[in-house]
Amino acid sequence: MIKKISIILGVLLVVFLVFKVTKKIDFNSKHTIGEKIDSLHHVYVYYNGGVDNVTERNTEDGYNLGLKYQCVEFVKRYYYEHYKHKMPDSYGHAKSFFEAGIADGEKNSRRNLYQYQNPSATRPKIGDLVVFKGTLFNTYGHVAIISDVNAHSVEFIQQNPGPFSPSRETFQLSKQGEKFKIAHERVLGWLRK
Repeated sequence: MIKKISIILGVLLVVFLVFKVTKKIDFNSKHTIGEKIDSLHHVYVYYNGGVDNVTERNTEDGYNLGLKYQCVEFVKRYYYEHYKHKMPDSYGHAKSFFEAGIADGEKNSRRNLYQYQNPSATRPKIGDLVVFKGTLFNTYGHVAIISDVNAHSVEFIQQNPGPFSPSRETFQLSKQGEKFKIAHERVLGWLRK
């Protein structure tokens, strides 16, 4: 019985290590790492290859924008270039942008942005920074920027969704009583200047 458990644990360890290594590999030959693939308000989205690929840290005037070309780097660069906004806490994984315990519409002091929960009494709008919670395969979470909103949907623009995933995705937006809800189980909420 102990030998069987050891074999199972060994196999699981190998699978986990293979998974971690493959997340760094670029399997898409249609793009090159660092290639411009999209933009919003003249702020570019760059192709990153494997989701765990990191080339270097991006800084501007001594301000940390994040690791090239991760999702966090895009949203921070977007806020820096489009809004001239520097976050007081310039570090953290994607999911750390949303702080539990902050009431809907109150200031998130670490990011110097107003924070809205999903669902919220405040309708999302173009330019809002959306925060996704982590998963078993992506414990860091994800962040994106709202690029379009209409009566029934919200479009996100994102960097580093994976080598074959699109830079833009659309999700349903519904009104539940007096609150607006983005229909995605991982959306924690959105932040706004």
